[in-house]
Amino acid sequence: MTFTRLPPLLASLLAATLLAGCGDKQDGSSAAAVDFDKTTACVLDGMLLANFPGPKAQIHYAGVAKPDYFCDTVEMFSVYLKPEQARRVTALYVQDMGKARWDEPQGNWIDARQAVYVAGSDMRGSMGPTFASFASEAAAQEFIKAHGGRLLKFADVKPEMAELDGGVIKDQKM
Repeated sequence: MTFTRLPPLLASLLAATLLAGCGDKQDGSSAAAVDFDKTTACVLDGMLLANFPGPKAQIHYAGVAKPDYFCDTVEMFSVYLKPEQARRVTALYVQDMGKARWDEPQGNWIDARQAVYVAGSDMRGSMGPTFASFASEAAAQEFIKAHGGRLLKFADVKPEMAELDGGVIKDQKM
């Protein structure tokens, strides 16, 4: 390698490093989970998180000091999985329902990408059916034994599973 080839090589390495993150919704940095209080409202509907049962969620965006809170895990997925969601996500958190109380969940935040979920159980969140979130598959299986449902990993959740239309779009009687 000669000295005259070094600057183009460095430029190529720099360009490759900068482009490596393109197209990824998560930028590698990670913000810490922030617990909610009795005045914290859901970013989508303004509902107070503390007033409703079931797991909550939060999305942290690059350059934004406070996370967006969701009163339901389905709402978090509905926002995160939308193709038009282009903001840089620095962290996603859900509550570990193996440790949190269903009726009044507080704390117990876990990385949403590492969590396992139970869909189709008889337990309801703030918006009705929800994805119960767990830190361990064993805890999720215990929940399934008690409440039914099926096990999902983060990557298994598809946009059509997190639609928030409530069936209104499909209601032909309106």
